[in-house]
Amino acid sequence: MAVRLLTDSTSYIDEEVCRDLDIRKVSLNVSFGEQSFRESEISNEEFYALMEAKGIPVSSQPALGEIYEEMEKVVSQGESLCGVFLSSDMSGTYGTAQLAKAMVLEKYPEAEIEVIDARSNSMQLGFAVLQGARAAKALQSLAEVKKAVLSNIKRSRFLFIPHNLDYLKKGGRIGGAGALIGNLLKIIPILTVEEGKVFVLNKVRHKEKAILAMIDKFIEDINNYGLGEVAVHHINCYDEAQALVKKLKEKVSANIKVVPIGPVIGLHVGPGAIGIVYYTEKDMR
Repeated sequence: MAVRLLTDSTSYIDEEVCRDLDIRKVSLNVSFGEQSFRESEISNEEFYALMEAKGIPVSSQPALGEIYEEMEKVVSQGESLCGVFLSSDMSGTYGTAQLAKAMVLEKYPEAEIEVIDARSNSMQLGFAVLQGARAAKALQSLAEVKKAVLSNIKRSRFLFIPHNLDYLKKGGRIGGAGALIGNLLKIIPILTVEEGKVFVLNKVRHKEKAILAMIDKFIEDINNYGLGEVAVHHINCYDEAQALVKKLKEKVSANIKVVPIGPVIGLHVGPGAIGIVYYTEKDMR
């Protein structure tokens, strides 16, 4: 029985890759007051221009009906489904997907559906989905596809640094006083995602030093555990991302893709943020 992958728009997997591996997506949404957009249907350029003009919007999870519809399309063809979604600590998408699964199973009791909490977002989620989709394309079973996804989650890390602390403050991830002092002293946190939540890995004065410290952590990990794949993330700062790729290629021989972060994750960290996301050959956790 063929297995299909379903994920959400915060995976930021390239659309051509999604078509090649038959990865389906449901979209989260962003709203500026009465004006709402599906994340998958607004360009990053348009979104960040709107955020500059109108302020920080709010985000919302995909509709239950949209997730149900995508699941039903797969199981109604007699195929199995593996859904992999962003951290349940960051969004209600995973919980809604579980509800959609229960509704689909009421109509198709013999259907095979797995729903996985990726415990992260962006390409840390994306890499887990890609590994599952590659296993599915190799005609592996649903259990084997699930194993490939969970294995990747144990071997991945997402490191990123904001341009300043303003967006983290507005999102409640740092106090107002801490943000003010941090900005005045040019203290930049190196952030990571563990167990589904954002944590401060380190704090460094000045963004340039923070980037070097982030690279050092990446090199430490791949020296200890080997390198699978790596990508550079950015929020509306492509030139900085290219400069980071150049620095990384001085230290590792790897194909490094530049992947822009879209509206839903971008609104929480802010333009100018940059990061490295990767998975290793051996388990890090």
